[in-house]
Amino acid sequence: MRERKSSKVNSQQQQDHANGHLIPFKIGKLLDPNASWDKDQLGDVLHWIRQALALVCGLLWGAVPLVGGFWFILFLVLSTGIVYGYYAYVLNVDEEEFGGHGALLQEGLFASISLFLLAWIVVYSLAHF
Repeated sequence: MRERKSSKVNSQQQQDHANGHLIPFKIGKLLDPNASWDKDQLGDVLHWIRQALALVCGLLWGAVPLVGGFWFILFLVLSTGIVYGYYAYVLNVDEEEFGGHGALLQEGLFASISLFLLAWIVVYSLAHF
């Protein structure tokens, strides 16, 4: 029964891959420095790290009533530092294969700024006015 089920799952994955669907992403790959990455996968991971960080910081900044440009700059520095640390030290990827530091550090930056500002302003306005 298990063999039939696993062969069914494998055939479904092969069919999805042949149809242009991506093979499911393995969570263990996120912390594996020996894993191979293509440009789209690494870009997606860096993008979603920034989005999660933007949401957490925006909610926190708004709830604590922090105001001013210093906190915005702190978010940018924190976000860039975490993304750089992740791909340079955790994953040990060669940044030149992915377009250099600029391309990797820019991945998801503008969307995360928008999400951060939206969360910060909405929470601040709802909680403190």
